[in-house]
Amino acid sequence: MPHSLPSCEYRIEDLAHASGATVRTIRAYQDRGLLPRPERRGRSNVYGETHLARLRQIADLLDRGYTLASIKELLEAWDAGRGLGGVLGLVAEVNGPWTDEEAARISRDDLDATFGGEPDDEAVAEAVELGILERIPGNDREFLVPSPQELAVAAELHAAGVPLDAISGHLRELRGQVEHIAARFLDFTTEHVFARYLGHRPPTDAEAAEAAGLVRRLRPLAQQTVDAELARAMRLFATRHLQQHLGATAPAAPADPDPRPVPLPAHTLRAVQDLVGPENVAAFISAAAEREVQSRTLDALSARPLSTE
Repeated sequence: MPHSLPSCEYRIEDLAHASGATVRTIRAYQDRGLLPRPERRGRSNVYGETHLARLRQIADLLDRGYTLASIKELLEAWDAGRGLGGVLGLVAEVNGPWTDEEAARISRDDLDATFGGEPDDEAVAEAVELGILERIPGNDREFLVPSPQELAVAAELHAAGVPLDAISGHLRELRGQVEHIAARFLDFTTEHVFARYLGHRPPTDAEAAEAAGLVRRLRPLAQQTVDAELARAMRLFATRHLQQHLGATAPAAPADPDPRPVPLPAHTLRAVQDLVGPENVAAFISAAAEREVQSRTLDALSARPLSTE
């Protein structure tokens, strides 16, 4: 039976078992300065509760997405007496949901029915790559939908006649533009709001808590700004598009109520037809006649004598 150490003291193997880390990982953390060196007793290294707590903190920070280098900085700040509570609160605020929309699930059958009823594995793979759908491990007949609203928009566009590949291409282009907007908004707020919290030193608990509060206040502003500007731009450009299309198809000015046909020689009609095609003969003759009238009008105006008064 192995010899037991006193309570709250561990050999490295016992510490590994209690923390869930491997012996190799514990030694690597020691080498990086993330974990204090153990107490040396004779030929044995003895670890305590502080080592176990530190390993659990490192594991928690790794789960939150921190790198080992940034974890070292945070732990050094904590050791200097500034604590991690405020920093972790700030991280939780930034990593929290940026929309009230909740994820949903959709079966493969319902997905196929939503998009015309015909299975399209290539379109599904494209949707997964774009993050519109997420596969569920061990379940190939159901998908997670991170944004049901985005999927609903795609379904409406497809129902209106837009091909799926055109929808995915449009989304890729739109996503790049929106990511640019998000990056610019973050640069802007960092420069004017958060720069004082994001220096080369970790913020204090009070600073981190204040920054977290600002994140909560500023979070909706990006979407509100984009919504307002998109509405303004859509109104402007939709009006222009409508005017252009209506202008292109607007009926011609009413003709003379009693037009008189003008006979043209057959060889003239054949020459015009060979030049512009049978469907454009009338338009060509009309344009040519109008041009001639305008030319003669200009000639007549230029031939008038100047007034000597």
